[in-house]
Order: sequence, then structure tokens, then C-alpha cells
Amino acid sequence: MDGNGRWAERRHRPRSLGHRAGAKAVRVCMEFCIKHGIASLTLFAFSSENWNRPAEEVGALMKLFLHMLDSEVEELHRRGVRITFIGERKDFSEVIRNKMQRAELLTRDNRQLNMNIAAGYGGRADITQATKSIVADIASGNLHPDDIDEVLLGSRMSLADQAAPDLFIRTGGDLRISNFLLWQLAYTEMWFTETLWPDLDEITLQQAMDDFASRERRFGLTSAQVKPGDAAA
Repeated sequence: MDGNGRWAERRHRPRSLGHRAGAKAVRVCMEFCIKHGIASLTLFAFSSENWNRPAEEVGALMKLFLHMLDSEVEELHRRGVRITFIGERKDFSEVIRNKMQRAELLTRDNRQLNMNIAAGYGGRADITQATKSIVADIASGNLHPDDIDEVLLGSRMSLADQAAPDLFIRTGGDLRISNFLLWQLAYTEMWFTETLWPDLDEITLQQAMDDFASRERRFGLTSAQVKPGDAAA
């Protein structure tokens, strides 16, 4: 969700205002997913590297995060949204950690939409943590090294209970994934837009979906293998 700071700077306003403006784009995405029957939406809200930003900006983000946990969770629950947080929580305040846990418990049985919020998240850390859990099982004798394969490692990653992402959307114009879901995005389609996050609307999301629908997903195979009928014709 990139571009909040630049959105504010172009208006000669504090970067914190851009983050507040970006909150409406979250609602746009949520509404779009529910409308179109999309099962999972994962939002990169705050990366592990974002802790290194200026203290004033981090503080403003924490206040916004706390406000959203207070003001939005009940409505999301009413809409049937299941909230899951992924990432390292220890650096968040106890108040925020408790509210995160409450949101997960309140919405855990909802099935309309899985809304995954990556907070304090890093893809490399995700892989590292999965590896550590496997090593611990080997050390305790509960697992043999020969049992390790992609399926096992994947089962220890964040979002292991959900399907792999089909589409990655990045706003703000940068052409990189910035340490986001490195394992999970192996065969995900990428879509980038110059649109800044606070300006994201349903039209932009539909453009992304239309482009995605036009692509041929081969997962390492050839076109003939994916569409054998077309090849025969």
C-alpha cells in the first residue's frame, strides 16, 4: 500500500495525513473483494523495516493503527470478515497487541473474506521463523531431516491455511515487492500502478482484475500443456 507519504507531500501536508487518507483505500479493497467473491485479501500495512522510519511518523502510524482497531473491527465483523495479523508483534505496544488478539478472536469464525494484515512483517523473517520451527522439531526428535520438503516448509509459513496469492498489486509506481510474502508469491501475477494508495478506487482495481484475467498462468509448464485442446486444434 505505497504512496501515502507522497500523496501528502504533494498537498504540502504532513505524511501522517497521507496515512489517514490511505485508510479509505482499505475499505475500497474490502468492499471490492466482497462484491466479487474474492476469498482472501492481504494488506502490507507495516513492514519490519518501517520501524526504522522517523519516530514521529512511526508514532502517527501507531495511533492510526490503534484508531482503526477501535473503530473498524466491529464493522468488519458485521460484514463477515475474518481478521488475521501476520508478522512479529513484540515491538508493538501491549495495548495494540491486545487489540490485535481481540480482533482475531472476535472474527475467527467469519467466512465472507479473509483479511490478512501484515504488520511488523518481513518475508525473509517469515522464512527464517518457519526454518527455526522445523529445526526445533528435528532437535526434539519429532521430525527427521528427510521429511523436509516444500510442502512441510510451506505449512510453517504465514497464511499456510489459505491458497497462494493469485495477484499482487502495488500502488505508488515502484516496481518491487519489498520483502513481502517472498515464499508465497512464487507464481503470483504482478500488477503495478502509478496510482498512489490514497487514490485507489474500484476502477483501478477492476483494471488490475481485467489484466489478470487476460494472462495465461502456466506455473512452469508450456502453453500446450496448459491448453492441450488449443494445441491440438
